[in-house]
Amino acid sequence: MRVEDLDGPRAVPGAAQAIAEDLRFLGLDWDEGWGFGADGPLAGREVGAHGPYTQGQRGARYEDALLRLQAQGLVFPCSCTRRELALAQSSAPHGQLGPLYPGTCLAGPTHPERQQALRFRMPFRSEPFVDEIQGPTDLNVRDDFVVRRSDGLFAYQLAVVVDDIAMGVNHVVRGADLLSSTPRQLALYRALGADPPRFAHVPLVLNRAGQRLAKRDGAVAIADYREAGCSAEQLVGALGASLGLCSPGEKIGPAGLLGNFAPERIGHSPTYWDPQALGLPELG
Repeated sequence: MRVEDLDGPRAVPGAAQAIAEDLRFLGLDWDEGWGFGADGPLAGREVGAHGPYTQGQRGARYEDALLRLQAQGLVFPCSCTRRELALAQSSAPHGQLGPLYPGTCLAGPTHPERQQALRFRMPFRSEPFVDEIQGPTDLNVRDDFVVRRSDGLFAYQLAVVVDDIAMGVNHVVRGADLLSSTPRQLALYRALGADPPRFAHVPLVLNRAGQRLAKRDGAVAIADYREAGCSAEQLVGALGASLGLCSPGEKIGPAGLLGNFAPERIGHSPTYWDPQALGLPELG
């Protein structure tokens, strides 16, 4: 259990605690990670060998990785503002994560007097890979992405790769909206001399209007169903039914779903969250 709190100003107090409580309510536990030790929801368990488990406390590791990349000539400073990039990118090629970096500062920062971000020099041809859900994938991403922001904060792409290497992560399961991050992260794994994990990008969960479920849009959370009196088995069953792993309305725990699970049973199309069809009350 790792808490990714890189952007301190935007971190919500108590969010990690709430996530941990939701996971434990559903019957999901972890052998090592955040919440162990003297404090936290799993106080009393021995802290493992891969801590600290909050990214805000792992800055020295990211700094070390950055120095290794700089020593290889794989990082360059960029002084572009967001506005300047937006103007330059209006006619630049686009990828799944939006406009690609137009290379403005590749030969040196255009405004050396400004605070500068650091960007990773992507290989000319990004590495294809085989996704456990999406299959053979070749996105040909050529984008020099940020590894440290101009305000000094380390970027997601660098932090997760450094942490996954250090923590021995060998499978990454995440939403399909992050599929195009994979070539960037594969390039970082190679540059840092590490073998990458296996990736599985699952379809997103959308609401009836076809929008991604997100708290900022008023999406109903696990805690809301808990407060409404739903059992963990109801919720796990609804999640399983949305993937076709059990019948709508079936009450089942995580262990019960294991016998039905196989990556090939998960489709490529987004899942539409219809609580009533899945045996849950309509909230919100």
